[in-house]
Amino acid sequence: MNRTNSLIEITNLRKYYPILGGFLRRKVAEVRAVDGVDFRIFKGECFGLVGESGCGKTTLGKTIIRLLDPTAGSIYFDIPDDIKEEIDKLQNSQEQGSHRLKELRKKYDLTTYRGIRLSFIRRRMQIVYQDPTTSLDPRTLVKDIVSEPLIVQGLAKREERRKRVLEILERVGLTERHLYRYPHEFSGGQRQRIAVARALVTNPDFVVLDEPTSSVDVSVRAQLLNLFQDLQKSLNLTYLFVSHDLSVVECIAHRVAVMYLGKIVELARTEELYKNPLHPYAQALLASIPIPDPSVKRRQIVLTGEVPSAINPPSGCRFHPRCSEVMQICSKEEPELKDVGNGHLVACHLMTK
Repeated sequence: MNRTNSLIEITNLRKYYPILGGFLRRKVAEVRAVDGVDFRIFKGECFGLVGESGCGKTTLGKTIIRLLDPTAGSIYFDIPDDIKEEIDKLQNSQEQGSHRLKELRKKYDLTTYRGIRLSFIRRRMQIVYQDPTTSLDPRTLVKDIVSEPLIVQGLAKREERRKRVLEILERVGLTERHLYRYPHEFSGGQRQRIAVARALVTNPDFVVLDEPTSSVDVSVRAQLLNLFQDLQKSLNLTYLFVSHDLSVVECIAHRVAVMYLGKIVELARTEELYKNPLHPYAQALLASIPIPDPSVKRRQIVLTGEVPSAINPPSGCRFHPRCSEVMQICSKEEPELKDVGNGHLVACHLMTK
């Protein structure tokens, strides 16, 4: 597998939330929010992540940039290809506990980072949250909101900070006259631009966009999408674009992964996925996209039943209780994410039928 220009590579990533019970508050169960996810994000790419609410999209994004501590798995960031190949060979051999493997993981695997090393890598990884109303401090001026990452990371002195803040505000469409205002004095779209400026002020390489257009109206949404694309080109950024709005993802993403109950069930280039979805869940999601033409009719796919609990997910394929194409094997064996051609990955027993 060619890893050229890969920026992010995650392997068997898991994030479980313990459920405590009893008088002694011991762990009695756990929520499997992210349960064994593998994929790569290339440099300069916008990687889309879609799925129903509660499927683990936001948790996955926060875990990748280490805002949440992973339960298991590996996260490799901008790692040399030869080093990653050596790690893979050691893990696939009988030397999984070797000193060399532990040494390499300690140096390159973000899941092992703590303290200063973790703080330093966060300069290169940032996040833009869904709702700027709650992510921006209402009692803090814009100049202080945007400059705070520079202060925390110790990246610039006072005059340098002001210059950098002005520069990044202008890039997102704001000006010097906005420096001494509070978040409530702006529209929703402007507040999101402030949040974007705060994320980009440290010159990151990788940005998680967590449903960044869901809290604004359609016209502002288009402006923000254009802004994200312009910033990506001018600043050479790499995005993880998390959204439940598939029409938005189609406009901006180069590749798209479909997530269901903590698992990736399909991953492909955007045009390929939207033209030819193979997993029954992906087919149902794409069939739900409204078409702005009343004369065009689309086959509706109705998913029966409720989304299973992430505390006690179904055995085998997690989608099988709601799948119209379910087979006997689906409830017994969990399908692997396999390449069916041209980098189109699907986790479904129908592909081996």
